[in-house]
Amino acid sequence: MNWLFLQSGKCDAAFNMALDEVLLENVSQLGQPVLRFYGWTESAATFGYFQKYSEVETATKLRPLIRRPTGGGIVPHDADWTYAAVFPAGHEWHSLKAEESYRRIHDWLRLAFAELKIETELALGCKKSLPGQCFIGHEKFDLLWHGKKIAGAAQRRNKLGLLIQGSIQPPVKLAQTDFVTAMVAVAERNFAVKWTGFVPDAELRKNAETLAGDKFSRAAHNQKR
Repeated sequence: MNWLFLQSGKCDAAFNMALDEVLLENVSQLGQPVLRFYGWTESAATFGYFQKYSEVETATKLRPLIRRPTGGGIVPHDADWTYAAVFPAGHEWHSLKAEESYRRIHDWLRLAFAELKIETELALGCKKSLPGQCFIGHEKFDLLWHGKKIAGAAQRRNKLGLLIQGSIQPPVKLAQTDFVTAMVAVAERNFAVKWTGFVPDAELRKNAETLAGDKFSRAAHNQKR
């Protein structure tokens, strides 16, 4: 299986969400899944597409607040590692039920941490504390370390493909590059993935920049609910 690998570096919050959405819109044309890792030029918080803005703005002091193209709750981006996995329509992952794709992505993270001698586990049930807060409590198949949630994800599946946006809060001092290397190695060994480096072309990047300015940075989008 051939996959594309994209290291975006640090980008602003609106552009990060826009590029993930543009990748979803174009993944069938790319013809291969894309695994993207990215960072943040500033502290921010993203929140689920269906959440109410009035509740989000009182629940976190992080700014800016950007509505994601995926569901889920509030995710703080002040010390996390973020990634997106994008699959074209017709790919095996696209045909999975939401619970199974959620389990599979977090089992991949679990195996990557195991490569680095860090033992984690998938949550077998839910533990709720504060509604709408992604990292308070946990959902079934979230990734746990000593009972604490350290990774969650949100999904969007449509006729174009599947987008999974994930956040990892590293439980111990660890170089992100080492973790990324471990994820890549696990996919090669366990999923028979062959990686190709990917850099978005000028048109795709321009589309993401336009979407960031016209949608994800605008109050009309972020405060729509």
